[in-house]
Amino acid sequence: MDVARKILILARDAGYALEPEDVNIQNILPQACLDAADVDAFFAELEKADQLFEDKRAAAAAQGKKLCFIACLQDGKINVGLDEVGADHPFYGLSGSDNMISFITSRYKTNPLVIKGPGAGAEVTAAGVFADIISISNQ
Repeated sequence: MDVARKILILARDAGYALEPEDVNIQNILPQACLDAADVDAFFAELEKADQLFEDKRAAAAAQGKKLCFIACLQDGKINVGLDEVGADHPFYGLSGSDNMISFITSRYKTNPLVIKGPGAGAEVTAAGVFADIISISNQ
């Protein structure tokens, strides 16, 4: 959902009147994880899916590619999902919690304009959640 929210903000900044329900999200989790009755059941199902994820990673690697979770805005439509990218793709070099935006426009057709920077990461996100908890408890 974080990626979907980010691309929705960019789409709106680009002038598209889109809403969260307009974002097509191809969930990377198996349906059994999504249907889990509780947290323990979710993690049990997620562990069962380890081989599924390893197979996807290995299939991409066999082609010299990596898996990236990508949001794409094209022709007023947003798609978010896991995709295979080759070494010639700007996202190929991403690692950890890095974020990247690649603009392909009439001026940047063959060589996209790329903006790259760190995402919040686990530490910064945890600090934000903690600050929110403290703020709520003081009210």
